[in-house]
Amino acid sequence: MSTNEGESLGSPLSQDEIAHYFHRSFIAVDGLWFMKAEKLFGFEAALDLDEMVWKVLPKIQARMLKEMLGEGNGIDSLMKCLKARLDLEGFDHYFEELPGGFVVFITRCPWKEIMAKAGRETLNQRVGERICQAENSAWAREFGPDIEFEPEQGLCSGSSSCLLRFQLTRPL
Repeated sequence: MSTNEGESLGSPLSQDEIAHYFHRSFIAVDGLWFMKAEKLFGFEAALDLDEMVWKVLPKIQARMLKEMLGEGNGIDSLMKCLKARLDLEGFDHYFEELPGGFVVFITRCPWKEIMAKAGRETLNQRVGERICQAENSAWAREFGPDIEFEPEQGLCSGSSSCLLRFQLTRPL
């Protein structure tokens, strides 16, 4: 066995370095395309486009994590896959299970930090409300038509955490 896990990909980098490279590229391309769209079309049009993207990307992510984790539909599978996604993206979070659902508490959001680092912290609330709603609603729908998403508070609004509720519309 090779001492360099990345060699199977034809790379001198380790698997961790490869993952870091793609993670940073994902974050960079998200910000770059938004700023270019904003320059050409204005902030509101760029935000509209961003929202459209974040209504679709979660479907791809959810389906991939379902396959990787051997999960199907349902509230329990959503919780497992969403936890994996938040871990992969570097969120600090914890889950509280409820009858017929769960709440996610996010205490650190890397996207909020990226906006602050870029000097765009004043836009966090507007972007967060639209994009987090679109993204998490798409996640809920991907695991079943009977699962709803409801944001209850947000870091971008000045709260100490995001509180994201995922609930069955017809509790067990």
